[in-house]
Amino acid sequence: MNMMKTVVMGALLIGVGVTTSIVAQEVKDAEVTHINLNEGSSDKARIEKEDLGNKKSVTEESLGLRKTNLYDEVKAEGDKTDYTRPTAGTSTKFERAFTDAPPMIPHSVDGLLPITTTNNQCINCHMPDVAKSMGATPISETHFTNYRPHTVMKDGNVLKEGKVLGTELGNTSDIVIAKPTKTDTLYQGRFNCSQCHAPQSKTKTDVANTFRPDFGENTDKSKSTLLDTMNEGV
Repeated sequence: MNMMKTVVMGALLIGVGVTTSIVAQEVKDAEVTHINLNEGSSDKARIEKEDLGNKKSVTEESLGLRKTNLYDEVKAEGDKTDYTRPTAGTSTKFERAFTDAPPMIPHSVDGLLPITTTNNQCINCHMPDVAKSMGATPISETHFTNYRPHTVMKDGNVLKEGKVLGTELGNTSDIVIAKPTKTDTLYQGRFNCSQCHAPQSKTKTDVANTFRPDFGENTDKSKSTLLDTMNEGV
């Protein structure tokens, strides 16, 4: 049976305090597997309309983010934050903002946050051995790998990857990349999921987004290639 669902389409505002502008549209389940967060705010017509550089004159209102009369507070009211989303297992996934970007959380996080040292609800569904059966995205192999340089103290010196920091090794950044160490358990440096993965608020973006993600392959919108490209550009 063909089921219909309301899919949230929106725009991603890159930067601190990521938000999305939401436009509801009913589509068939089989037609949409990932939602494009850049839809809407990256619209060419909107970008041209808001580009102040091609205008002979600009109004005071257009200079700021509020877009209202600067001398009247009556209409100066910001959009309300709304993180309402379908429950885990019933939502449509978001496309990544750019290649290998941490995927945003497409479902409700009610009762799932905060993550503590003794309570991480995310791994109940996203661990690779159960993710498929739960309809969830499996945690990447990179999250089971320690990429940090092996660091020890020896004879009063700090050794990173066997080299003395400050003499044989000028700075930690001089290490091209530490030799990765894969484990069978989730690496603790990746345990706090919400430090990279975040829910999306339904709100109208104040300005158009000129960012254009450069996906090497179309599949990069929905999966990570970080494991294969970790050393690129280093």
